Amino acid sequence: MGKGRLEAFSDGVLAIIITIMVLEMKVPLGDQLISLKPLLPVFISYILSFINIGIYWNNHHHLFHAATKINGKVMWANIHLLFWLSLLPFASGWMGENHFASWPTALFGVDLFMAGLAYYILAKSLVTLHGKNSTLAKAVGNDTKEKASVIIYALGIALACFNGWISLSLYAVVALLWLIPDRRIERKINEDHSQRV
Repeated sequence: MGKGRLEAFSDGVLAIIITIMVLEMKVPLGDQLISLKPLLPVFISYILSFINIGIYWNNHHHLFHAATKINGKVMWANIHLLFWLSLLPFASGWMGENHFASWPTALFGVDLFMAGLAYYILAKSLVTLHGKNSTLAKAVGNDTKEKASVIIYALGIALACFNGWISLSLYAVVALLWLIPDRRIERKINEDHSQRV
């Protein structure tokens, strides 16, 4: 199966998610800068969610650039990822509106944790389809960042009971880990291309 429709659909869903997130930010009634102060937690939540969507979009693009084909399992794994990402506007909005209270901040972490797990399943589904010796399998290779992310998310979820700001900081650490695009895929594709030439 070709991968073009899956990539186009995913791009569209992610664009809608970002649009929904920005529409959740309500314009303040006052015309003074101080009127923006109550929106600061909502804006912080929006920034973190926007960065996360950007990270997933970027890595999704790299992952499917290395893929040459898809199957039904990959399509469902992709839908699974999009499901968890589609919940980010809700989780982010609830967290921001409640100034990083325990339950909303924990739920935001659970959503990020599940999106990370879904991305891992998607990557493994693609590697299984392409084979252990494929360029994709070699590019994905070491999953140290993935494992570290899961541990940090789990810690953030647990600590939300004590302090939402600590949890938020941990979620931001994971985003910083991934902010620089995963170069493994680009590097491996370039290496394989150079060997063929």
